[in-house]
Amino acid sequence: MTLIKSISGIRGTIGGKPNNNLTPIDIVESTAAYGSWLISNFKNEKVKVVIGRDARISGQMVENLCIGTLQSLGIDVVNLGLSTTPTVEIAVPMEKAHGGIILTASHNPKEWNALKLLNNKGEFISAEDGQLLLDIIKGNDFNFCNVDNIGRVSEDQTYFTKHIEEILKINKVDITAIKNANLRVVVDAVNSTGGMVLPQLLKILGCAEVIELYCNPTGEFPHNPEPLPEHLTELSKTVIQTKAHLGIVVDPDVDRLAFVCEDGSMFGEEYTLVAVADHVLKKEKGNTVSNLSSTRALRDVTESHGCKYNASAVGEVNVVKLMKETNAIIGGEGNGGIIFPELHYGRDALIGIALFLTHFANENKTMSELKNSYPNYTISKNKIQLTPDIDTDKILNTLASKYKDHPQINVDGLKIELGNEWVHLRKSNTEPIIRIYSESSSKSKAHELGNRFIDEINALT
Repeated sequence: MTLIKSISGIRGTIGGKPNNNLTPIDIVESTAAYGSWLISNFKNEKVKVVIGRDARISGQMVENLCIGTLQSLGIDVVNLGLSTTPTVEIAVPMEKAHGGIILTASHNPKEWNALKLLNNKGEFISAEDGQLLLDIIKGNDFNFCNVDNIGRVSEDQTYFTKHIEEILKINKVDITAIKNANLRVVVDAVNSTGGMVLPQLLKILGCAEVIELYCNPTGEFPHNPEPLPEHLTELSKTVIQTKAHLGIVVDPDVDRLAFVCEDGSMFGEEYTLVAVADHVLKKEKGNTVSNLSSTRALRDVTESHGCKYNASAVGEVNVVKLMKETNAIIGGEGNGGIIFPELHYGRDALIGIALFLTHFANENKTMSELKNSYPNYTISKNKIQLTPDIDTDKILNTLASKYKDHPQINVDGLKIELGNEWVHLRKSNTEPIIRIYSESSSKSKAHELGNRFIDEINALT
């Protein structure tokens, strides 16, 4: 089965049979549920929704289905067309809209697509609201409007410019410093919408030369679109060949951000947030947040500035919730997701780039020197398959008792801190699997720690 309907939205592979793959029926059904939910929340108002999509091949087809469905419910639509996740998030409140839909499967391959659903603040809907949508789908509880009340559609192609204009208002972004650094930058946008906006942003920020790699938004991804080291070999080679200061890569919907150093080595997705937070905290003292499976380096850097770090459950919604509760000024996830609430509460590679380049220009170091200036940690990611009859909660409780003398967090599985090392054990909600994330000062030590807990779990089954 390659269709996933969950509290965070709907995603799947295009084609196939309804309720098994992402078919027109599933798309219409999910859009109708979302539209119906908005109408029930904003009674006696003319509901408006902003919609945008990444460049994947199925995008226009899915867009047409979503727009038509919203119209049939009497909802007006502002269609941004080819856009990015953070751009749609910014557009929702600017349009005074009641919600937003982003059509993207993020880092998944081209056969996938998805509907990411936003509230009237331009933020992802909560788990509770997501469950309400699932209930509406199950009940087939839709009421379509008559012909005189069909929603209207308008198009707006100006939001890349508006997004950049909002970034330039941020006082922690220094165009003069970036321009004076005379930067040569290589950009890999995996032939999605990042290729439409990143070169524009970089030139406005003052980069001396922008070398474009896969910036044509055809949706034909030239490599696996997840910005992991094994997928960035061509970017790495191009940085070296062109003697660039750095390479920049984003995923198809431009909410994840990673960098390549001048020598072709990886700066590391985990350290995108670390470096940006370092810059922000140098300008303003405040709290930071990342999820439990992100590097300890953010905590170290935050505390070095005399500020407080907090860890949330995994998931952007959870990070945002804790950021609001703790009044954090910077946060995100270790997958290269930067959340900067001064702009908006969503992962945004564009503001991440502007803040990072300001920091890089001010530090007067090479990329590899900048990376080496931060605490050096490596995360190992593993999972262990269990039989359905095994009680995973009991296993986690047993391990919690065994390590009771060590600091623990249990808001999302079990995280145990072991000095400067940690292990995070998370059970799957859909299958008998425990995911094991471990971090230490080297790859070998991180693997060793992870394998140690795999052995301990096996001994309990």
